[in-house]
Amino acid sequence: MILAELPHAFVVATCVALGLVFGSFTNVVIHRWPRGESVVSPRSRCGACGEPIAAYDNLPVLGWLLLRGRARCCGARISPRYPAVEAVGGLLAWALAERALALLPGLGDWRAVAGFATQLALGLGLVAAAFIDLEHMLVPDEVSVGGAALGGASAALALRPGTEVPDSILGAAVGFAVVWLPFDLLHRAVRGKPGMGLGDAKLCLLAGAWFGWRGAVFTLVAGAVQGTLAVIALYAGRGRIDEPEAVRAERAAMRVALEQASPEERAALERELASDPIAEEPEPGWRGARMALGPFLALAILELLLFEEAIFEAWERWVLGG
Repeated sequence: MILAELPHAFVVATCVALGLVFGSFTNVVIHRWPRGESVVSPRSRCGACGEPIAAYDNLPVLGWLLLRGRARCCGARISPRYPAVEAVGGLLAWALAERALALLPGLGDWRAVAGFATQLALGLGLVAAAFIDLEHMLVPDEVSVGGAALGGASAALALRPGTEVPDSILGAAVGFAVVWLPFDLLHRAVRGKPGMGLGDAKLCLLAGAWFGWRGAVFTLVAGAVQGTLAVIALYAGRGRIDEPEAVRAERAAMRVALEQASPEERAALERELASDPIAEEPEPGWRGARMALGPFLALAILELLLFEEAIFEAWERWVLGG
């Protein structure tokens, strides 16, 4: 095994550098994907004045620190989200590299490298989905469905121990069903509209594809608990939960498009809006408050990615009563 002959520090440093770079790319995805823009061109530009960003100012984390959070071109404030996502990429890569090296004797070189790459892609995809959902209440299918396919491929190639192909298939089915049945199918039958977007169901599908049916159930329960705690904290601190500004703007654009549509187009748009849980204005008060669940489901999946063994050991102790 060639990897076993390389210095541990060199392997980890290389993986962390890759995590930082791909964390920077994740920021591009978060900003451009919901806007329908290409994530590969043009090169990064200042969000305030549109000036291209020099490569030396675009260094992950370090560039933001050296600029003290201000754009060199116009002095506009740069959101701390950018270095935070880059740092998460580096830290996630570090943790996954240590895990891959620990499993190296059983996996071999190519499986260890492929396992690291697929798991880093999963982790950063979840980070992107969480921030996109927070801002737009939208979980891209490219992350959820694509991530589920990646989980199935990981199981088929035995890139990580614990989940085989039958577990992956069953887990994906359970993950989708535990959200779709009660919150879409039954809610639509009772109230005439879905209670949750299918993006959340697809995230649970992703969790099941990677971690089996237990992973899907853990993701839904842990995500719901963590989301509830966040809601309580927001109400305690602010007394309200505001709908994202981007969602309000998108709803206004939908109304304009509906008013300007032809009769045929109007009917199609109305059907599309009827299936969208956020197409209607929220009810006043806490009963109508809306908060994206996707970020908390993504957090639960990341917890599984990093602490799967400990979580399932605790699960088994709880189930067996000891």
